[in-house]
Amino acid sequence: MNLNLSKSAHDFLQGLQAKQYKQVASQILRLQANPRPQYSKHVTGYPGYFRIDCGEFRVCFFIKNDVVCVSVVGKRNDDEVYRELRRKA
Repeated sequence: MNLNLSKSAHDFLQGLQAKQYKQVASQILRLQANPRPQYSKHVTGYPGYFRIDCGEFRVCFFIKNDVVCVSVVGKRNDDEVYRELRRKA
């Protein structure tokens, strides 16, 4: 599977500290091998979108034509993740 990051997801990752970046980026890269891991969940109200939790961060993505498209990365307890997802979906 190929991987595609949105500009906002890329920018968010670039702003993380090295330890956090490694934690989140490694989970995103694992999506290439297993695009629907056992711990992924559907995002309520957004058909086709899934989410995974990476420590204190949340990654929202969808799969289209053998491409994992990461739309949003953000803090888990921050509603901004879902506000941004609403703008993109």
